[in-house]
Amino acid sequence: MTNFQDFLHNTSYDDLPQEVIDFARRCLLDLVGILISGKTTELSKLICDHASEQFGVGSKSANILLDGRNVSPAGAALANGMTIDSIDAHDGYKPTKGHIGCHVLPTLIAMCEAEQKMDGKEFIKNFVLGYEIGGRAGIALHASVPDYHTSGAWGAVTSAALGAQILKLDEERTRHAIGIGEYHGPRSQMMRCIDHPTMLKDGSGWGAMAGVSAAYLAQSGFTGAPAITVEGDDVKEIWSDMGSRWVILEQYFKAYPVCRWAQPATEAAIALTKEYNIKTADIKFIEAHTFAEGCALATRGPQNTEQAQYSLPFPVAASLVYGKLGAEEISQDKLNDEEVLRLSHSMKLIENGDYNDAFPEQRYAHVVIELMSGERLMSARHTARGDPEDHLTMDEIHEKFHAFASPVVGAERSNAIRDVIMQIGEGKNLDDLLAALIPPA
Repeated sequence: MTNFQDFLHNTSYDDLPQEVIDFARRCLLDLVGILISGKTTELSKLICDHASEQFGVGSKSANILLDGRNVSPAGAALANGMTIDSIDAHDGYKPTKGHIGCHVLPTLIAMCEAEQKMDGKEFIKNFVLGYEIGGRAGIALHASVPDYHTSGAWGAVTSAALGAQILKLDEERTRHAIGIGEYHGPRSQMMRCIDHPTMLKDGSGWGAMAGVSAAYLAQSGFTGAPAITVEGDDVKEIWSDMGSRWVILEQYFKAYPVCRWAQPATEAAIALTKEYNIKTADIKFIEAHTFAEGCALATRGPQNTEQAQYSLPFPVAASLVYGKLGAEEISQDKLNDEEVLRLSHSMKLIENGDYNDAFPEQRYAHVVIELMSGERLMSARHTARGDPEDHLTMDEIHEKFHAFASPVVGAERSNAIRDVIMQIGEGKNLDDLLAALIPPA
């Protein structure tokens, strides 16, 4: 635990390589764009109303972002984390089969508001710490239990650690905070939400809420140590390279707002139709050859955006019919297009053993399109765009941010938010970001 505690409590902004600082702003911009877009969803409305009604303000308070209502820090972490999760377009980490930033950002903003003591450099430093701890916490939990759990399970450890850092807990209370977070983190069944998509999503808001609560409980003297995924002998190696290997640089960015497992097939279908100038009316059916987890995304006629986001056939079909795949194409208003549904219902999902062997380090797919004429065309093998080996460019991240944010808050405010984020720690502070994200009273 000593190395963990030293990294958590003694790392400074000046210890971070410039590459890591720059990349943190990239992750922050991407997350905020998804948060803004998420405010349009029914999921966000319901969870924000719930937080307002059930997580009242006590001695500490924080804002529901882009809303203005004050709630408890735990309530704010819940509402803002679930809002990010409501649009499945945020960054992710392949070894954990999950997402880090959707816990880190809501936790930091909620606790910084409640404690009122963090400048821009401190915010960026803690943002990076969250990714470094979150990635390793996810790997450690996956390595120590047999079930495939949502990101919220290990996200609670991440949020508890960040809370301990912000509250400046001593070594023993930090241990208890992390132990409470680990114990009460939502050990939710991810494949259940894949098989039966609902608003539960990836458990991110619940993980952030549990972690924030854990930090405050430990501060008050509540006990919960040890966290076995941090202190266990079998996971020591996982935590040994903090400060020398930067997990944040290994994140992927999503080009589309749907499950990452559907995106290799989407890329393959788009590339093949462009190569042969195929019109959707000429397509009889599509075969998507991919790994088993991708084949599990079998919803063909989604009734809501959650089902559309956890589908492979529907987003592939929508991307071909509309020529793009953004938040609008998986919204409630777009779920009944006859041509999209025709292609989606006719799609065949075929498990590929080689692609199974490569998962989760690589997510592969290829497609075969059979035309009405009977001709069959096969794509090359594809991965999803934005993988760590080939990140989306900064220009692409900016374009993605505006595509998600501008329809909600307008181009002028979108530009202002972007400008603040790109200067956090170098001329802009957390108060500037909060001013951009919280409506005036």
